[in-house]
Amino acid sequence: MNSSALALPANRPQKNAGDAYLKFQLAPKTPAVFSMRYVQEAIILPTRRLTPMPNMPSPMLGLTNRRSRVFWVVDLAQMLGIAALDANVQQYTLILMQVGSVPLGLAIQQVKGIAWFHPDAVQSPLRQVTTALVPYLRGCILQQHEQLQEILLVLDAEAIVQSPILRSI
Repeated sequence: MNSSALALPANRPQKNAGDAYLKFQLAPKTPAVFSMRYVQEAIILPTRRLTPMPNMPSPMLGLTNRRSRVFWVVDLAQMLGIAALDANVQQYTLILMQVGSVPLGLAIQQVKGIAWFHPDAVQSPLRQVTTALVPYLRGCILQQHEQLQEILLVLDAEAIVQSPILRSI
């Protein structure tokens, strides 16, 4: 499969269900979400469609073209200091997003779907995550999943676009 896109389902929950977020795995044990207002689509990109650029920081995977637009592609987990994606993959799972006029492709481990959360569900990330992650978070959402409670990182798209690694390009 060359690419696949996620779209909002036609049976979208009512307004009182909260805001829409794209849920994904950042790393094996690190679930996260992005506000859907920044997400354009999620795709599978064969590695051959990514052009590596020399002398770039290691989280910068390269450039790709999608619908006549050029996107920088970043290993998001590596940029946030969590873990790097497997270098021997045949394809990348990307979240294509736009913050203002800045398009960006974020390589992640796996898309999990769309979830809705009330704004008051977002809690302070302090004491939940490492201090290095805090500048890139809007907060955390504690979610009960079967018998376990998981912490969803609510990533701040604007802070990620303003990160020092991306400002250097």
